[in-house]
Amino acid sequence: MHNIGKKEFFIALGVAALHGIFSLFVILSSIWLCLALWFQEPLGWLMTRLVIGFWIIFALSILGIYVTQHFFSRYTDVLIYLLGFLFGLFWYFGLEAKQDRDWNPEVAQVLTFEQQNNQVTLHNVRNFSWHEDGGYEERWETRHFDLNQITGVNIITSYWMGPHIAHTLVSFDFANNKPLTFSIEIRKEKNEEFSTLGGFFRKYELSLVAADEKDLIYTRSNTRGEQVYIFPVYMSKQERRALFEEYLHKANDLKQQPKWYNTLTSNCTTLVFDMVQAISQRQLPTDYRLLASGYLPNYLYDLNAISHDLTIQEWYKKAHVNPRVSQYNKLSSDKYSKLIRQGVPVPQQSKKIPPRI
Repeated sequence: MHNIGKKEFFIALGVAALHGIFSLFVILSSIWLCLALWFQEPLGWLMTRLVIGFWIIFALSILGIYVTQHFFSRYTDVLIYLLGFLFGLFWYFGLEAKQDRDWNPEVAQVLTFEQQNNQVTLHNVRNFSWHEDGGYEERWETRHFDLNQITGVNIITSYWMGPHIAHTLVSFDFANNKPLTFSIEIRKEKNEEFSTLGGFFRKYELSLVAADEKDLIYTRSNTRGEQVYIFPVYMSKQERRALFEEYLHKANDLKQQPKWYNTLTSNCTTLVFDMVQAISQRQLPTDYRLLASGYLPNYLYDLNAISHDLTIQEWYKKAHVNPRVSQYNKLSSDKYSKLIRQGVPVPQQSKKIPPRI
């Protein structure tokens, strides 16, 4: 009797564990599928919400059955649920990013280029004139660059929702040309708003914008009131050129095959990290600050890519763009680029600690 009781105890324990695992699976999979349906709206606003409602009721009934009854007593319900969820997975991962939507004018054009040795011609470089009310005058340009004339690389962080999260931009300095800024952004459709949660569910395509500094940075520091910082980073001449060419490769990839933006894995910071890693001679450490992008300058400081002549606290004070430009409503492109660099030290390679990028 003792042995039978022990055996029954372990069977009951195993069944309870299966109940718990299956219930957790139902809860998490239902949340994921309902959010995917909510943001994608594959059947239109009304029908999609009816499907979501039906699925929630069905999931709750599954949970109600298997919280109280034997796990193996209702194979049919389990099978229906699993088939329904698998169908949802096939639908979701079959969604294709597109080029031909009705895009917001800010991301309407696709960056293209032609390269002959050191000479690069970029088409669809954005140079909008932004107004205080958020409006703008559209202007897309063709610009020519000599890759041997790249003199510096700057990481720009723009804080729009507290200290933990920032938008990351990369700006290249040239000896014979105006700076050029690259920004990985969502490609919004007209009248579409950004949703951080929606970015997890293939709500937006990726866009690579190459723009005049006054366009991409001014709209954040002056028009939107975001807090913007510029950090010159040390990179060798070969690395600067290689990083610029990585952006060209990314532009070509997006032209050939549009891709989805993802809030966690394919965003303005992680993709920059991937490009830097591709041209780096060292394996860069993964770090939580690549996700908490507001602390990216601290990460770069720890890698010695930002000069240690200043503390990181001193760097944030020196790098803060807003105090230098917020009082201006009208600035030329050249004047704006000079102002945001005013008082910011030019990076020098440390003699004691070599940079790790």
